[in-house]
Amino acid sequence: MTTLGTGVLRVRHWLRDHPLALDAALALAVLVAMIVGSFVHPRPGEGPSLGTRPPAASGVLLMVAGAVALIWRRRNPMVVLAVTAGLTVVELVKSDPPAPVVMSTVIALYTVAARTDRPTTWRVGLLTVAVLTAAAMLFGAAPWYSQQNFGVLAWTGMACAAGDAVRSRRAFVGAIRERAERAERTRDEEARRRVAEERLRIARDLHDVVAHHIALVNVQAGVAAHVMDKRPDQAKEALAHVREASRSALNELRATVGLLRQSGDPEAPTEPAPGLAVLDELVDTVRRAGLPVEVACTDRRPPLPAAVDLAAYRVIQEALTNVRKHAGPGAKAEVSVVRVGATAEITVIDNGFGGGGCVGDGDGDGGGHGLLGMRERVTALGGTLTAGPRYGGGFRVHAILPVEARTAESGEPGAAGRTGEDV
Repeated sequence: MTTLGTGVLRVRHWLRDHPLALDAALALAVLVAMIVGSFVHPRPGEGPSLGTRPPAASGVLLMVAGAVALIWRRRNPMVVLAVTAGLTVVELVKSDPPAPVVMSTVIALYTVAARTDRPTTWRVGLLTVAVLTAAAMLFGAAPWYSQQNFGVLAWTGMACAAGDAVRSRRAFVGAIRERAERAERTRDEEARRRVAEERLRIARDLHDVVAHHIALVNVQAGVAAHVMDKRPDQAKEALAHVREASRSALNELRATVGLLRQSGDPEAPTEPAPGLAVLDELVDTVRRAGLPVEVACTDRRPPLPAAVDLAAYRVIQEALTNVRKHAGPGAKAEVSVVRVGATAEITVIDNGFGGGGCVGDGDGDGGGHGLLGMRERVTALGGTLTAGPRYGGGFRVHAILPVEARTAESGEPGAAGRTGEDV
C-alpha cells in the first residue's frame, strides 16, 4: 500500500507540473466518450439503442476537432469555449440526430467558470446555454420539448454551476492559506521581538550587577593597597569586603545567566529576583564601601508587583553605584521609597561634587549605559524617570513607577529614543 500511495503521489505531482499533458489526457477521454455516445440513438417508445447507426464522417471530424481544442483550455479558455460552441452549433444544425459534440462545450464552459470571476461566468454561461438550447430546439427534427433538447440545457447549466463552485472553493482555500501564512509571520515577528526584549533585559541585569559590585571591589581594593603597610588590620577588613562583594556579584551573575538555561534544567536558579525586601543589605554593602547612606523613608507594605519591585531595586542600586564612583570624597546619599496613590516614587540624591555625581556613568568618558538602563526599565513598566544635577551641587535620580506595571505598547517609541543622553 505504501508503494502504491507513493506512485499515486508521484503521478499527481507530475501531472501538476505538466498541465498540458493532463489536458491532452482529458481531451482523449472526452473524445472516447463522444464517439461511444454517438452510437446511442433514442427510439420513440423503446428508449435509447446502441449501434443502430454509426456516426457520420462529418460528425466524427467535429468531435475530433472539439476534443483537440480542449488541449488548450487552460491557456485560452474563452477561445476554446467559442470554438467548441461553434462546432456544437454546426453539428446541431447539420446532423439529425446530432453527434454529442456538446460534451466538449460542457468541459470548456466548466473551465471558463472555474478560472474567471462570477459576473463573467454568468454572462458567458447564459449566452452559451441560450445559443445551444435555441439551436437544438429550432433546427432539430424532434419537437422542441424533447428530452435531448432539455438535456443540452441541463448539461451546460450544470457546467456553469460546477465551475463556479470550484472557483469559490479555491478562493476560500486560498484565503485560509493566506491567513495562516500571515499568522505564521506574525508569530515569528512576535517571537523575534520577545527574544530581543529578553536579551535587552538580561543585558541590563548584567550591567547592574557588574557595575555595582565591581565598583565596590575596586574601591575596597584601593583602600587595602593604600593601608596595607601602615594599617594591616584595616587592609584585612577591606579585603574581606572585597571577598563579600565578589561573592555577591558571582551569586547574582549566576542567577542572571541561569535565565538563559532551558526550562526544566535542574541547575537553573530557583531564588527570587532581588527587590526592596533586601534593600537594607544593599545599603549596608554601600556603607561598608565608605559611602554614608540614609534611608529617609521606606514604605514596603503592601509589597510591590515583582516587576516593579525589581525595577525599583535596580534603580537604587545603579544610582548608589554612580554616587560611589563619581560623587567624590565626602559625599553622602539619601534614598527614599514612598507610595503615592497608585504609584511608587523612588528618589536617590547625593551632595557630591566629583564630576557632577552620576553624570559620568562610565570610566570618565560618559559612555556608560547605567542611566540609559534605568530609563529603559522604568519606561517599559509605564513609568517615568528624571535625573540631573541638583541646585547647589549633587545629583538627583527620581523614578515614578505604577503599582500596576504595564508593558510599553509596541507602537510607542523605544525606550532608548526617550532617555535623552546617557549619563
